[in-house]
Amino acid sequence: MVGERVRRWAWVGFGAQVLFVVTWLVAASWQGSRYRVMEHTISDMLSVGAPGAGVVIVAFTLCGLGTILFAWLAVRPALRSGGRFATVGAVLLALSIFGVGDLLAAAERQGCRLADPGCTGEDQRANLGGKIDTMITPTGILLFVAAALVLAAAMKRAPGWQRWAWPFRGVAVVFAALLAAFVNAPAELTGLVERLLAGFGAAAIAALALGIIRRSR
Repeated sequence: MVGERVRRWAWVGFGAQVLFVVTWLVAASWQGSRYRVMEHTISDMLSVGAPGAGVVIVAFTLCGLGTILFAWLAVRPALRSGGRFATVGAVLLALSIFGVGDLLAAAERQGCRLADPGCTGEDQRANLGGKIDTMITPTGILLFVAAALVLAAAMKRAPGWQRWAWPFRGVAVVFAALLAAFVNAPAELTGLVERLLAGFGAAAIAALALGIIRRSR
């Protein structure tokens, strides 16, 4: 039954967002006294030498895979009546920071943690993982903004989803505003703003998953 299959993958997408948020919330507890949530980023917890980095990497990889499968096997069929916007939006979501960005967590390990003595931003970006992270992260964030806008267009055309269109346009606007705040945030607030960015995006995807679950019964 198509509805049951779509609902199952929507639950996978919802679970991926919960795991993503819980992982970076809990992982901060074992980073040591020098690590400060307000100042240091989530990416720092994946860096070379970071305590428990392997746990975070495995969790993020699973989250990325779950989001990709959710986008293609739940979002696309649920919004199919919205035309090609549904397919394009699903692809953009899969390629975004919450999809491919998380899936490639193991390849994005920065050279060191800023929380550790002697580590600078240049040191973080000096290794291959740091360079990959520098390329993937901003691109993935912009792809998420584009995904929200395109999915809003699909929702506007899909019966039963019209009232979701404006909220999803709002998701794009708020996410873009948080991105601007992150870029311009003082160093001591970088970690906080990044967590707001990550948490808001995950919440938007989780809400979409729950919407699909309700409509696929």
